[in-house]
Amino acid sequence: MGKETIGQIEERLSFIKDETDPYLVELENDERKGVRILIDKWKRQTQAKRLLKEKFAEMCTYEKKYRAQGFQLIAGVDEVGRGPLAGPVVTAAVILPEDFYLEGIDDSKKLTEKRREEYNEIIKKEALSIGISMISATIIDEINIYEATKKAMKEAISKLTPKPDFILIDAMKLELPFASDSIIKGDAKSISIAAASIVAKVARDHLMKDLAKTYPQYGFEQNMGYGTKEHINAIHTYGITPYHRKSFAPIKDMLTTV
Repeated sequence: MGKETIGQIEERLSFIKDETDPYLVELENDERKGVRILIDKWKRQTQAKRLLKEKFAEMCTYEKKYRAQGFQLIAGVDEVGRGPLAGPVVTAAVILPEDFYLEGIDDSKKLTEKRREEYNEIIKKEALSIGISMISATIIDEINIYEATKKAMKEAISKLTPKPDFILIDAMKLELPFASDSIIKGDAKSISIAAASIVAKVARDHLMKDLAKTYPQYGFEQNMGYGTKEHINAIHTYGITPYHRKSFAPIKDMLTTV
């Protein structure tokens, strides 16, 4: 019986998980260039998966810490949209099950749009509870972006059912009727906060893309309301919409000079 083809070897390698697998050891003696390429590819992919698992384990540190203290329903809370010139600030609160696993989950800003969309669907399907809050530009102008963000976070938490018994918050300090911990750069350190950042980001992006259909000249589907050169030029040309933040520079400066 002749040697396996490169295609056959590639298929068998897809089922190999352990570097000590006898089949992999056997392949090390195969001197064909194609086989060497497949082995190197397998090793790179295996190493990448190992790193992702290690990263996920690190991001479970806070959840494990507080579950060990007796808390069960741990919610992660994060916001998106504090800096744009237009659109709401959006927050999400997410309670994940204890056995949740999503390889590659991370701060939403570190993920591609395609990956965020994929992860958002998985999170929405598997989460025990999700709460989303959007605070409009009008309210942001009235109470300032910091207070609007806190308001949005509290609203998102209030929408959770079942109710959480512990809250992990990205950076912000909140007065809550629950035990909580504020974590700097929490969206990269906690799977619960990372999940919330993804849900909030996808929800806000969808809204801004919808607004772009009504106000195509501002390019909201691309800039998501942030102050790009094209966006600011459009404001100078067409003025502002009801979704622009009048308290934010340069809009504030433009209005005071009119």
